[in-house]
Amino acid sequence: MPGNGLWRTKSVEQSIADTDDPDTRLRRTLSTWDLTVFGVAVVIGAGIFTLTARTAGDLAGPSTSLAFVFAAIACALAALCYAEFASTVPVAGSAYTFSYATFGEFMAWIIGWDLILELAVGSAAVAKGWSVYLNTVLGYVVGFDPAATTATVVKIAGFAVDWGALLLVVTLAMLLGIGTKLSSRVSMVITGIKVAIVLFVIVLGLFFVKAANYTPFVPAARPPSDGSGGGVEQSLFSLIAGSEGSAFGGFGLLAAASLVFFAFIGFDIVATTAEETVNPQRSVPRGILGSLAIVTVLYVAVSLVLVGMVSYQELATTVKPDGTEDKKTLATAFALNDVDWAAQVISVGALAGLTTVVMVLMLGQIRVIYAMSRDGLMPRGLAHTGSRGTPARATTAVAALVAIAATFFEADKLEEMVNVGTLFAFILVSAGVIVLRRTRPDLPRAFRVPWVPLVPLLAIGACLWLMLNLTVLTWLRFGIWMAIGVVVYFVYSRRNSVLGKREPVAK
Repeated sequence: MPGNGLWRTKSVEQSIADTDDPDTRLRRTLSTWDLTVFGVAVVIGAGIFTLTARTAGDLAGPSTSLAFVFAAIACALAALCYAEFASTVPVAGSAYTFSYATFGEFMAWIIGWDLILELAVGSAAVAKGWSVYLNTVLGYVVGFDPAATTATVVKIAGFAVDWGALLLVVTLAMLLGIGTKLSSRVSMVITGIKVAIVLFVIVLGLFFVKAANYTPFVPAARPPSDGSGGGVEQSLFSLIAGSEGSAFGGFGLLAAASLVFFAFIGFDIVATTAEETVNPQRSVPRGILGSLAIVTVLYVAVSLVLVGMVSYQELATTVKPDGTEDKKTLATAFALNDVDWAAQVISVGALAGLTTVVMVLMLGQIRVIYAMSRDGLMPRGLAHTGSRGTPARATTAVAALVAIAATFFEADKLEEMVNVGTLFAFILVSAGVIVLRRTRPDLPRAFRVPWVPLVPLLAIGACLWLMLNLTVLTWLRFGIWMAIGVVVYFVYSRRNSVLGKREPVAK
């Protein structure tokens, strides 16, 4: 039953009923396989090709594989909670929709605003990474030195314009506008290519593994090599504990787990497609848990091979004479073993991998804005679906937002902003399972989280722990973004809420 003001809730029955509105109805075309592909497509990308090497060289050393395991455990606990919610409330919007049914409108808005940060910043950051790899691949094809030339960035009227990122975002927006099923088919092909390349990297890398490179598995703590890691650049937990930095040692491992969590971001997007799934009660839980299991195995295998091929010290970020940072990647390990041709294969795989990451992140962003618009918390026109059964206006709005961010702004050091937003969403979803079990025990649940409330509480604890190991600066930026969201809610969203307008009629 709706409550008053900030805490009015939207019933599960009402959320499901709203999916039948002819003007905003989505087409149900997705299967379990489609959802699993989406999950793998969005998770395998920047993390496996770039983040793994940097984390080993700068934070955790050989124990990077353990950092991936820690992050995967936190994700798995949260995934169980997502699976129950998605099978109970098969509606677009994911954590936003779940929060509306449990914590009320204000918290739903907060989590929706939070998801906008997660998905928009994530899309822009990965699109920038895609452009970098495009530059590298063009260097192989055309013959110029990609280290000395940046073909995908041009100067126009004094502004640095990243046309590579712009091209990607526009192309993917057109694809998403045509239909979700077509997007799934394209994603399936590209995902098959990049998984094959990842397996190739693992098998080839095994021939260059040296046991000595795994020792010490957890290197002794020391100040970061670049002199950072203090003040607002260190993790919140290390600041509270009185440590001076977060490089290597126990604090480094914990900080690494929080950072590589970025590599897992995206499996929750599977839940945003519940409204477009033929049998969401069965397919969504399987898609979420299946994709998470696949990518965890691949991440751990790649990280073990990587640190076995070269000493972790050779993967540390260094500063070039011109003052720019030289960040190592997966290709670095092969280059150091004189297998330069493998670096070219990896670059092609990264290009393919990042393509699907951006596409599925944009898909999730579009569905969240669509759901918020349908509820009136954003302009209602964005929820309109055209003849193709996709929210064309929301797609255009998201494409414009991501294109501007990726084309004109630097996306460096944004991974942690995405992490804090995602972890916050995971905490609310996990807590929501406990709340909905108590308030609506009668609801049919095709998938049930085992050992409630223990598993949700463990998920909350794991996510809080990872959040504490993000930098103080990340927390400050997150607080500012949330403050802006509160202002927007009271100025616009609360006044235009569809649920709020229904209340007087129901009294």
